[in-house]
Amino acid sequence: MNTKGLNFIATFVLALILSFFMPWWSVMLAAFIAALLFSLKGVSSFFVPFLSILVFWAGYSFILSNANDFTLARKIAVLLPLKGNPYLLILLTGLIGGLAAGVAGIFGGQCRLIFKKE
Repeated sequence: MNTKGLNFIATFVLALILSFFMPWWSVMLAAFIAALLFSLKGVSSFFVPFLSILVFWAGYSFILSNANDFTLARKIAVLLPLKGNPYLLILLTGLIGGLAAGVAGIFGGQCRLIFKKE
């Protein structure tokens, strides 16, 4: 398996484990650690953690919302300009988490370069 796949899986698994013990920003820590372990180059240093956490958060929020027939998601989607669509809220949730993880992945890659030179 290539480093992109390993980074994707490592970010996903670390985020899953850390989410049991830490707050929402644990996905950033997972992306940072995965970027330190598996180096990525170019735009993949952003997009691989981004996609990994987007899938994780969107899937997790879908599972949680599906358990109560999307009742809370619909109510929150009414408060935002989403016209009450819970699926757009789930997508927005994944995008926000992915953005945070992507930035953390870039930072982890840059820190790897600093540690590598010393």
